[in-house]
Amino acid sequence: MILDQLKFPIVLAPLAGGPSTPELAAAVADAGGLGFVAAGYLSAGDLARRIETTRSLTSGQIGVNLFVPGPPADPATYRGFVEGLRSWADAEGVPLGEPRYNGDDWSAKLDLLLGDPVPVVSFTFGCPDREVIDRFRQVGSEVWVTVTSPDEASQAETAGADVLVLQGGEAGGHRGSFIDRPDLPVYGLLALLSLVPKTASLPLVASGGIASAEAVTATLSAGAVAAQVGTAFMLSPEAGTTPAHRAALKTQRETALTRAFTGRLARGIRNQFLDQHSAGAPIAYPELHYVTAPMRQQARQAGNPELVNLWAGEAHALAEEAPAGEIARRLAAGANVSR
Repeated sequence: MILDQLKFPIVLAPLAGGPSTPELAAAVADAGGLGFVAAGYLSAGDLARRIETTRSLTSGQIGVNLFVPGPPADPATYRGFVEGLRSWADAEGVPLGEPRYNGDDWSAKLDLLLGDPVPVVSFTFGCPDREVIDRFRQVGSEVWVTVTSPDEASQAETAGADVLVLQGGEAGGHRGSFIDRPDLPVYGLLALLSLVPKTASLPLVASGGIASAEAVTATLSAGAVAAQVGTAFMLSPEAGTTPAHRAALKTQRETALTRAFTGRLARGIRNQFLDQHSAGAPIAYPELHYVTAPMRQQARQAGNPELVNLWAGEAHALAEEAPAGEIARRLAAGANVSR
């Protein structure tokens, strides 16, 4: 198992959509953890270049995270919400895009990673079928699956996964649930660490609200073999976090779950857009993601945090401005878990 080869049981969360960079993945890998390259929102060609760059920066262990595409949403589920959003945007002078669906270049990314394997391939938003998992294992890649409930953990084990990433409700960014639905349960990390071993026997990587050495120690004591950390790295110089997002992370502002930005449940720091539009936001990912993308891009360029998806975990106030390698060593060595 790759985790046995790490100096520290620290895994970088993928952080798709901006914060993920080759430099960040390489810094965590160089420090002795597992660095992840996020494939979400990239073309297969762009992903290949990021993997190549990451490899040129480190000889440590790296993984790649893929989004499992779901089915297109019925336009009827989001038409009314988008129409209301356009009325608001016209009044505010905010640009919006058109809803559209794509599979995030899924097939091409699979072909890329099967032809040029990395040590770990992880999957979010679903569990690939056994045939896909078996193909990755045949080329020497471990397969990790993000799960948010005991039932998903059981499904992933049945499909042949090697490791389960337990994403607690404290985690920032999108929920990795296989199917987003109105009554989606949001288990806390400690509950998952207690419940999942009752239905699955795979190694567990803990994710969600882990931003200190003490939290790492707690998750390992609760049965995890490693801690996956995202928000705590987002103020590092290696991260691609925008200035507006960095400023928000330094505040004590509360986080909340919303579908307003992308059509999939996600945790971010509360701001004007989240508070005004979360009620009634539809389940329509990635369709709604493409509707709000121009607005979010303009807001980032203008340094306006009120119209940006400020993805962050509940413990974001613990994030520190320090090199990623130093953060990784603090999380691990400070908790006396060095191997």
